[in-house]
Amino acid sequence: MASPLSAAFKSAIDSPLSVPLSALQHYLYCPRQCALIHVEREWAESYSTAEGNVLHEKAHAGQGESRPGVRITRGLEVRSTTHALHGVCDVVEIHQGTRIVPIEYKRGRPKAHRADDIQLCGQALCLEETFDLSPGDIDTGFLFYGKNQRRHAVHLDHDLRMLTLQAAASVREMISQGMTPAAEYSARLCDPCSLRSLCQPNAQRLRRGTRQWFNRSLESVLVE
Repeated sequence: MASPLSAAFKSAIDSPLSVPLSALQHYLYCPRQCALIHVEREWAESYSTAEGNVLHEKAHAGQGESRPGVRITRGLEVRSTTHALHGVCDVVEIHQGTRIVPIEYKRGRPKAHRADDIQLCGQALCLEETFDLSPGDIDTGFLFYGKNQRRHAVHLDHDLRMLTLQAAASVREMISQGMTPAAEYSARLCDPCSLRSLCQPNAQRLRRGTRQWFNRSLESVLVE
């Protein structure tokens, strides 16, 4: 059973300026997907999302544990007032000294884009504030992918941090203005998306094609 939300974490969730860490991943994958979830509050379950939920539940299950030189915390609520971000870390390893390592669990395999990377980087930004560390102290995190059952190291360098903060600013503006971008069909991104039936990118493309055909036909009539 999930633990009750802390007052500070609930305050972050309720703030219109605080961006959920998951929204960063959604935005870099597809801004329209992000808006459907975080602006219009739409959601559709699929086999892939259900599989991902099971993986996250397993990551969060059980109590924290300690091993020689490291303590492992699961399902840790984190937030950053500096960057106005909040979310939940699947697993955080707290090593002796000041070394903190976030680990984010994902179904599937490593991807060509950096959507998963910026979600992990957002966790690092929150953890640095939570543990009173200096920016850049958390320089490495890991993405654990369910398909190959392996950790993949992500270097949380300056460029990735800037990309993360830029995405956060874009999401914050999108949510505050209630904007939902128009659909742009991409087979690589749209076909596996669980929100495809709600988004209807093909219908958007068909409407644009019909409108273009009508405009061309009208122009030819006027020319004649």
